[in-house]
Amino acid sequence: MDMREKISQALYRALTAAFEQTDFESSALARSLELPPEPEMGDMAFPCFSLSKTLRMAPPQIAQKIAVHVADPLISSVEVKGGYLNFFLDRVYFAQKMIEAVQGSDGAWGQSDEGSGKTICIDYSSINIAKRFHIGHLSTTAIGHSLKRIYDYLGYRTVGINHLGDWGTQFGKMIAAYKHWGSPEMVEQGGVQALSELYVRFHKEAEESPSLEDEGRAWFKRIEEGDKEALAIFNNFKEITLKDADRVYDILDVSFDSYAGESFYNDKMDRVIRELREKNLLVLSQGAWVVDLEEFGMPPCLILKSDGATLYATRDIAAALYRKDTYHFSKCLYVVAYQQDLHFRQVFKVLELMGYEWAKTQMEHVAFGMISYEGEALSTRRGNIVHLDELLDKAQEKALAIIEEKSPHLEDKEKIAKQVGVGSVIFFDLFNSRIKDIDFRWDRALNFDGETGPYVQYTYARCCSVLRKAGEVDTAPDFSALDDKESLALLKLISLFPETIRDAAARNEPSFVTRAITEMAKAYNKFYYEHRILSEDAAASAARLALTDIVRAAIANGLYLIGMQAPPQM
Repeated sequence: MDMREKISQALYRALTAAFEQTDFESSALARSLELPPEPEMGDMAFPCFSLSKTLRMAPPQIAQKIAVHVADPLISSVEVKGGYLNFFLDRVYFAQKMIEAVQGSDGAWGQSDEGSGKTICIDYSSINIAKRFHIGHLSTTAIGHSLKRIYDYLGYRTVGINHLGDWGTQFGKMIAAYKHWGSPEMVEQGGVQALSELYVRFHKEAEESPSLEDEGRAWFKRIEEGDKEALAIFNNFKEITLKDADRVYDILDVSFDSYAGESFYNDKMDRVIRELREKNLLVLSQGAWVVDLEEFGMPPCLILKSDGATLYATRDIAAALYRKDTYHFSKCLYVVAYQQDLHFRQVFKVLELMGYEWAKTQMEHVAFGMISYEGEALSTRRGNIVHLDELLDKAQEKALAIIEEKSPHLEDKEKIAKQVGVGSVIFFDLFNSRIKDIDFRWDRALNFDGETGPYVQYTYARCCSVLRKAGEVDTAPDFSALDDKESLALLKLISLFPETIRDAAARNEPSFVTRAITEMAKAYNKFYYEHRILSEDAAASAARLALTDIVRAAIANGLYLIGMQAPPQM
């Protein structure tokens, strides 16, 4: 049962009866409903101010006229306060209908088919070939993966794209370094770390021998021309990188539908350049070809360098056209740090100028903030970097140590430690608004108290424990046992959860889900301490167990949507 929807329907009927007109929009009424700041002020409130101009009446009068026509079994009473109409729920009826609705959803509370027939392309993670997966890739990977699950949950067809950074002169330099100082055995045994060390050595050696730079450019030219040896070495580097990355993706339970990276679009550039020329959009500037965006308050978008080489923008334009032609997307999302905001505004504007109207409404840069570690900014150049596999391994070790101390007799401690440790990292990244910068700290991430992943997982495990202890329940629930403020607070949070999921998709903001399940966890623990769930009153116990069951289900759904596991015991 969607509390907001039910009240908006009752409000629509009351408005229609009070003013004898039917041109009120039910969805607009639902959006206008507010949650009062204090429970004593009602469970939901409707501000009548927006109707004052249309109805030519003062808001308090409008509220009075509506109030006498409100009739719905969900609503026990209404109260007029100034220009507000406050709704109070029938708690027993609400509890019964909510529990029936969640238990009847077959473990998929909040799931819908509203996206049926629509495709969402999500470009995320986008690792670089020959470089290790580091903590800087955490946000794009976690946000993108969560959005993919959220859109899937709402019935969309999603296409997860890992747009690999696999093109550029640096790969010619990598091959030059490999030819000078590497060997098949070295890279096979050392993996991506060996490739990174070769790249670092190349730059050190090039300071003494500048001719190495020419070698690097020559090898990249051979890649561009399809030279068999160059491509064989280059493709081997890609395989080694993806093998290393897949290990991290497996830990995070992340997968992709496409690994089409920059190199994939080599044979798709001509279309972009041809169309830009045909539409008189290319301008020669200091030897380079650009699209002038001055009238839109942006610097020119570089399409071709003076030597004829393409740039990131050229490839992103080609990628957008390919994705539209291939997947026919309703939205194409780019989960990339906020520093690339100008780049994407330029790309989207160029597509629009090319005549692709969909670029205005269907392309979106899902920006996020930077991440630091224990108060220190990270820098690849300075060597101050935290590799993601090492971070996740450390998280599991720390979680296991805590579990050994708190629950020494727990079975499957290693498995649970992995779920908790990895989950703590994901949760920490997705708790705040994605645009905010993050300072990752162990004492906060792995805290079992407060707004953390382990706290929410522990609450889920607590629900499971209560239900296991109760065993099979064959007594009909007495829903009047849930006529208390703690139960009501929980039921309201669960009722609004489907709306939270929709809002998370509309704003591309997984933190909405993260915060929602955190609030559920806090509310359940308060309920748990205030009320005896298993008591001599079997009917009351059955009702409180039913409430525990739907809390368990809702938290499990939320954990899944943000990419976390739900351990049944901790």
